[in-house]
Amino acid sequence: MKIEIVNTKWIATVASIWIQSSVGASYTFGIYSSILKSSQGYDQSTLDTVSVFKDIGANAGILSGLLYSAFTLQNNRRRLGVFAGPCVVLLAGAIQSFLGYFVMWASVVGLIRRLPVAVMCFFTWMAAHAQTFSNTTNVVSGVHNFGDYGGTIVGIMKGFLGLSGAILIQLYQTVCNGDPGTFLLLLALTPTLVSLLFMSLVRNYDTNTKDDKKYLNAFSAVSLIIAAYLTIIIILENISTLSSLTRIITFTVLLLLVASPLGIAVRAHREDSDRYAQALLEQRGSKQNPVISSEICKAEDSIEYHELPSEEGQAKAASAEERLSDEGNMNLLQALCSVNFWLLFIAMFCGLGSGLAMINNISQIGESLGYTATERNSLVSLLSIWNFLGRFGAGFVSDIFLHRGGWARPLFVAVTLAIMTIGHAIVAAGFSKNLYLGSVLVGVAYGSQWSLMPTITSEIFGVGHMGTIFNTIAIASPVGSYTFSVRVIGFIYDKVGSGENNTCFGSRCFMLSFMIMASVAFFGVLVALLLFFRTRRFYKSVVFRRLQNL
Repeated sequence: MKIEIVNTKWIATVASIWIQSSVGASYTFGIYSSILKSSQGYDQSTLDTVSVFKDIGANAGILSGLLYSAFTLQNNRRRLGVFAGPCVVLLAGAIQSFLGYFVMWASVVGLIRRLPVAVMCFFTWMAAHAQTFSNTTNVVSGVHNFGDYGGTIVGIMKGFLGLSGAILIQLYQTVCNGDPGTFLLLLALTPTLVSLLFMSLVRNYDTNTKDDKKYLNAFSAVSLIIAAYLTIIIILENISTLSSLTRIITFTVLLLLVASPLGIAVRAHREDSDRYAQALLEQRGSKQNPVISSEICKAEDSIEYHELPSEEGQAKAASAEERLSDEGNMNLLQALCSVNFWLLFIAMFCGLGSGLAMINNISQIGESLGYTATERNSLVSLLSIWNFLGRFGAGFVSDIFLHRGGWARPLFVAVTLAIMTIGHAIVAAGFSKNLYLGSVLVGVAYGSQWSLMPTITSEIFGVGHMGTIFNTIAIASPVGSYTFSVRVIGFIYDKVGSGENNTCFGSRCFMLSFMIMASVAFFGVLVALLLFFRTRRFYKSVVFRRLQNL
């Protein structure tokens, strides 16, 4: 019985959740960026260059996608034998994570001599690139195991990845006593050990049960509870200084919450087993009584996910699918030749690029505006929460509007870019505690775009080559981050900085930079609206009609 429980898609999902909860170290750059800057003697532009290589590593997941396909496709699995499966991809990510963060830690604490900038950029890229191997494996395996509810499982996996930054920061505040150098060592060990412990449990299963959605919703509820709990802790940290004992207790409770999906998996497996046993009994009874067999068929029909449509409905569905195959299912070359691809790419450049630039520089912005170290750490943690809420909520809300009225999803990209425009303008304003409000708006909008973009990719270009096209569009994030972090924020900061080590204090340090990014985000609104008007008819006549005929 124990072996049966381990070898289920439910345990695979729990293992993926635990891995996702530990691998978001790239979201904690704001914690150790200051010691990286001081120990290596970087100016702001150099630090931003290092952060861009982190962004490239964390977002350019084409290699992880190719490796996943190579080790999980059925034909390759037969040839590779035991050296196949999702665990191979997770192992590759764990090795990269350890090497990248360990070398960074060794350079920061003086274990090895100061690395050249190019070498530091390489190991920063390697450490962040490990995240794409975990993310690709857990997301794609989740979709494989829950094909009927792909959007839900992707939201869960992306959500826990968004939460992982805040979880790791709680580990930092509990264990490291405010030492970012020790935190780098923890980043080298924690994600690696968690991946090695649970990677063998992440497998692909070709099963579907009628209660999948119920238990996936339970996983979603756990993620929301964890997000709420983390928010409460962060608020308490700002109100008063928590003692070491209090931090240990709160972190222990957090670990218990992260472990709680295991109970959901056990209940789901038990229900699946009971249903399977009942089906066997009914099957044996049907051999003795054909009438019972007929009743069983009716009962089975009643618990199917969707009723078969009428002949007229089938004809409509076939027509919709035909049109969808004509307009969608493009390969990468075909997508690159389409206007819609570049409109989506430009919108993501404006949104993901400027949003990531703000996230990477949040600690320096806070320092220039006089925020304490505790407040800056809280801002980094809260950004992970807002990022999670955006990823988790955008797909859910846009699904409601799409299912009920056929609203084209690019409209919600325009809405999130408008929210981001306001967020950047608030940061530029520099009024008291402006970063708290600005980070909420930018964080939610940034997370929403990461949820909306893959879904729009699958709807406009089809699912056949979604992985390749999606990862190509995702390159807009590090490209935009480099443009805004190095060429805008870093350049202007170094020009106005005049203090020791070229430091700068006051709203003037980042005001012009964020006004520029607010203008770019507004331009992204116009681009997203253009994409909305171009695809509105397609969504109404193809996507919405297909959903109505399911």
